[in-house]
Amino acid sequence: MSTLLVSQPRYAWLRELGLQEENPGVYNGRWGGGGQVVTTFCPANNEPIARVRQGSLEDYEETVKKAKEAWKVWADIPAPKRGEIVRQIGDALRQKIKVLGSLVSLEMGKIFVEGVGEVQEYVDVCDYAVGLSRMIGGPILPSERPGHALIEQWNPVGLVGIITAFNFPVAVYGWNSAIAMICGNACLWKGAPTTSLVSVAVTKIIAKVLEDNKVPGAICSLVCGGADIGTAMARDERMDLLSFTGSTKVGKQVAVMVQERFGRSLLELGGNNAIIVFEDADLSLVIPSALFAAVGTAGQRCTTARRLVINRPGNYVEPTIVTGLPHNAPIVHTETFAPILYVLKFKEEEEVFAWNNEVKQGLSSSIFTKDLGRIFRWLGPKGSDCGIVNVNIPTSGAEIGGAFGGEKHTGGGRESGSDSWKLYMRRSTCTINYSKDLPLAQGIKFQ
Repeated sequence: MSTLLVSQPRYAWLRELGLQEENPGVYNGRWGGGGQVVTTFCPANNEPIARVRQGSLEDYEETVKKAKEAWKVWADIPAPKRGEIVRQIGDALRQKIKVLGSLVSLEMGKIFVEGVGEVQEYVDVCDYAVGLSRMIGGPILPSERPGHALIEQWNPVGLVGIITAFNFPVAVYGWNSAIAMICGNACLWKGAPTTSLVSVAVTKIIAKVLEDNKVPGAICSLVCGGADIGTAMARDERMDLLSFTGSTKVGKQVAVMVQERFGRSLLELGGNNAIIVFEDADLSLVIPSALFAAVGTAGQRCTTARRLVINRPGNYVEPTIVTGLPHNAPIVHTETFAPILYVLKFKEEEEVFAWNNEVKQGLSSSIFTKDLGRIFRWLGPKGSDCGIVNVNIPTSGAEIGGAFGGEKHTGGGRESGSDSWKLYMRRSTCTINYSKDLPLAQGIKFQ
């Protein structure tokens, strides 16, 4: 009898996601893969779940070509029609939300409710993208020249490469792909090797929707693989935008490779996030917030609270709590991707705001206070320098309607809501002369 969990009666639900003992890890309109066969394991007990045949560089080359061809079809479909297909993807995910959330829990290791919540996040982004598909566009600007129109035209960039990390194997792909698709782009996904089954299962759900709508499956391509595939994506000039989620160390390497070819990158990297508790804070909000932010997802969120800064003493439980270190200790400034929380004490507002900003990362931050003046100073130019700046809520648990991302060594990228859609498009400023004259801008007379 097979030792793989997928073949055991207790895990028969994995078959509902189309998973077998060995699964092809490449999709470009058809399933295949000629690379190494890897086994994925449950991190809770190290038991093998199933096998995935990864993609080779030859598979990658074929998939890029098919994705580029698929883009030609997808870009011609009106944006609201693209939105309708994304809506169907969201509905298909809804139908599989519990079983897919169970797979996230099994393969990644987060608790079941967080696994389901992650799939729900993809569903929510699909809903958001549907509305956005009828709203994207540029303004008509006043021209200084008579008989002229000045407009902004937004077009898809083309092929969006999406490299995701193990800790959010569904949601981060959803943030990118749903928005990229309604903008008119094709997508090529490389998930983390340790969560390859999630990548395969999600792609199977999407592929069914695309096939039912008689559009090329390569619009949402998948190549499971390791660093060789990721490096190929970073260096490939056919990759019009590369979205990378991962560590700051690897993100810096990706950024250099993309910049060497003057390509576009969207980076979501590390965070060293602080919760600051002032003397007037409501402890009934602080305690559950600090707990969730510090230990949720086993401390493996990029928005996990790493620093708890207080101006009065309290009682904490080891081993996840470290006290007695100075605010500028090297270990305090290092992102440890684990539920380790450094507790610091401060005296003045200006001091603690500076402590928040002195780390290299700039992802998420939060203060707990009832002082309105302090709240707006925190939100202002001398307050937090992070991309996510919260008040009386944790550093983690962002909504999809706002732009998600951070500054400095976090990479500067923005995904999901607000105007993040602009990163997946290229802007042209267009001047149309509908007169019989040819006046020049700035009143220049060229005679």
